Amino acid sequence: MNDDVRNIVLGVVAAGISAALGWIARTYLWKRKLRRKQAFFGLPDNSDSLLVVNREAGGPELTVMRHDVFALLELSALIKDCGAHAQVVAHDAAQQGFGERTEFCVGGPSSNRRMAAHLHSLLPGIQVNTDPEPGPDRGAFQIGTERYRLESGKGEYVLLARLTADLGHGTRPVFLFCGQRAITNQAATRYLARNHERLARKYGGNSFALLLKVVNSQAYGPDVVELVADVTRAAQTPAPAVAPHNSHRAS
Repeated sequence: MNDDVRNIVLGVVAAGISAALGWIARTYLWKRKLRRKQAFFGLPDNSDSLLVVNREAGGPELTVMRHDVFALLELSALIKDCGAHAQVVAHDAAQQGFGERTEFCVGGPSSNRRMAAHLHSLLPGIQVNTDPEPGPDRGAFQIGTERYRLESGKGEYVLLARLTADLGHGTRPVFLFCGQRAITNQAATRYLARNHERLARKYGGNSFALLLKVVNSQAYGPDVVELVADVTRAAQTPAPAVAPHNSHRAS
């Protein structure tokens, strides 16, 4: 074998080793990223999860509003990426505890009994005005000493929470998407899909509750979202017997 042939063979071997090492490194990084994602969502390979949805007002059948359907699609993609499975359940049919399976609960407490139960049990510092009569405080969030009013199409609020508790029989988290309108639920699921890596780095496996503001949804839909505040501590602190009068209006 002359020097030219030997150099060619050595070059091919070196290229093959480099490609193999690159593939191994990429596979390792991809698997590590996947494991972190699965840990954050509580969705190991082939695990089951619940998508709990509300019923459209006045309908006996499981008829989900359009923006809530979009929210479910966002969540379904996350679940599929983790190699897990999802079951869609109506809010009044999900009569079970939590912790055994990851749960994604979508919708406000006025139309989602399960959401109302989660807020009462896990986030007692959040009060949502469910009065059906028109008024400036209809749909408003009261969190601690602050009130966040709905300005339809201009400034709307949604709570995004990841919660774990000892009330259930397992350690899988519950994710809440509690918005003042259906479009804000979709905005919160999209925010989670885009920011879950940052949230996992910041909070790890701990509980958190974030208040988000959807800006000018009549023009931008669910895409323009601002983080208003981390309200975890206030949300987990039981509300006082007499509601304070401070208010926070959408600007």
